Amino acid sequence: MVTLFTVVWTVMLEFDPSAEIQALRSTFSDIAAVVDVDSLRAEIARLSEDAGAPDLWDDVEKAQKVTSALSHRQSELKRLTDVEQRLDDLDVLIEMAIEMDDEDTAAEARREIADLQDVIGQLEVQTLLDGEYDARAAVVTIRSGAGGDDATDFAEMLLRMYLRWAERHKYPVKVMDTSYAEGAGIKSTTFEVDAPYAYGTLSVEAGTHRLARISPFGGADKRQTSFAAVEVIPVMEEAKEVEVPEGDIRVDVFRSSGPGGQSVNTTDSAVRITHLPSGIVVSMQNEKSQIQNRAAAMRVLQTRLMLLQKEQEAATKKELAGTITASWGDQMRSYFLYGQQLVKDLRTGYEVGNPAAVFDGDLDGLIAAGIRWRKRKDDD
Repeated sequence: MVTLFTVVWTVMLEFDPSAEIQALRSTFSDIAAVVDVDSLRAEIARLSEDAGAPDLWDDVEKAQKVTSALSHRQSELKRLTDVEQRLDDLDVLIEMAIEMDDEDTAAEARREIADLQDVIGQLEVQTLLDGEYDARAAVVTIRSGAGGDDATDFAEMLLRMYLRWAERHKYPVKVMDTSYAEGAGIKSTTFEVDAPYAYGTLSVEAGTHRLARISPFGGADKRQTSFAAVEVIPVMEEAKEVEVPEGDIRVDVFRSSGPGGQSVNTTDSAVRITHLPSGIVVSMQNEKSQIQNRAAAMRVLQTRLMLLQKEQEAATKKELAGTITASWGDQMRSYFLYGQQLVKDLRTGYEVGNPAAVFDGDLDGLIAAGIRWRKRKDDD
């Protein structure tokens, strides 16, 4: 439809969208082939049938697994069908611009083309996520490192950054635990992003992040460098297969607290589980009851133990969760908030000259560059 009017629109509005639209449709067609939409629809139909079984909730664990898988597959299909519909609507929009000789409508079409290029680019990157756990939801932990109050403040900035990123994509997020610092910011936090390919997408964010700025906590005009570590692990359905003997763990209960030690719960509902052989510590305070927090903490602990086993078996210490020191020499990304105002990924070389936008959740460019870098690295 667009091709028939290309010459007319070029003369009238000095803009020829045919090449861009052809490229968008070609890329989208490739994406749909890789995803295999027919198989995706068949899987949704099967899961819908399972979800409709009258005895589904007799087994709560199985029911949650089925409904979660169904929700993820439906979300994935909706993203594809929405883009397909937008491409069709774009043809209509262009035809309207031509018929009405309307520059405003043409400008709207230009904006839609640019937005679709971004959306389809994200979908294209997702096709590179073919790792064993890439399609799973993710659990992200942020820990402050060297740098005192600047580091704990930086950790809180990173938390907001990832929450804003998830909000932009309408991904469900649950903050599972937060340990607040005595001064500014947080010592650590753990949250879950329950979306298709959340792990594969966010796993490239794992590593040490470095912030350089004029410190708001020190003397005037004093530049401060601080660090925070980001760990990303997949939500493992098979985590229950990892047996954790009661003798291997220590369970501590305490009251949930908010900023400055303010109590947010009058009962000892928060739970901290320490795995004695490995030293892994998991805390949960999001749920209202001690039982729920213990169950959530055990799930994360079992996941981390499973990953640790796989790392040991494969002799790849940093393959998934990795060991992150949150100090000099280990950083994967630097954020400069003075002078040049820059965010630079040290692995990919990708740069953003607007740190404020990045901290407000505009991470897609950095993440996409990281995924492409990892794919090239794996293929070498």
